[in-house]
Amino acid sequence: MIISHKNKFIFIKTEKTAGTSIEIALSKYCGPEDIITPISPEDEIKRKHLGYRRAQNYSIPFACYSKRDFWQAMRQGKRLSFFNHAGAAYIRKHIDKNIWDSYYKFCVERNPWDKVVSWYYWRYKTEPRPPITDFVHSKEANIIKGFNLYTSSSEIVVDKVFLFEKLDQAMKEISHQLGLGEVLSLPKAKSGFRKDKRSYRDILSDKDREKIGKVYAREIAYFDYRW
Repeated sequence: MIISHKNKFIFIKTEKTAGTSIEIALSKYCGPEDIITPISPEDEIKRKHLGYRRAQNYSIPFACYSKRDFWQAMRQGKRLSFFNHAGAAYIRKHIDKNIWDSYYKFCVERNPWDKVVSWYYWRYKTEPRPPITDFVHSKEANIIKGFNLYTSSSEIVVDKVFLFEKLDQAMKEISHQLGLGEVLSLPKAKSGFRKDKRSYRDILSDKDREKIGKVYAREIAYFDYRW
């Protein structure tokens, strides 16, 4: 997650949508006052080697605390922070209203059937893996962070939800919107786990298709995804 005061944008990071790669790419254009949340140690090393800004300023200012936040911080014994997959509701609660209203807010969504397959191969990086049907019908496949991060009461509250399936086009539009002067170049992050390059249609069964369709019905309806 990034809040850039320099370029006036908020990037909300969904799961299995090239979020880490986009976050690293955006870090190149961030300033010293921008909020950049931590990513995995290996990805922070990549960001460092590229010469981009790393995690910074992600502790939430006390001025943005509610009474409940103070109680939570005291109970946990540490400051509250912005975090990797912080959603719109959490971010909006802890920043100035003028920032939320005026900054360009965006994220990326992905075909849920494809996303679940990607999550499965990321979760089980090496053999032996459980049957994908077992994974699809487990609780773990029901909680991939996405829709709830960029909505409030099932209404989209960001300015733009880009589609993973049109990522190249999205990078051009984001770069233009932010006035970067060049097209974002995405580094590879969290890749290489999946050697099975078949389409999700060739991997998932009819029962898998139906289950994912029910769990992620909102995304499918909003973005008109088709099997």
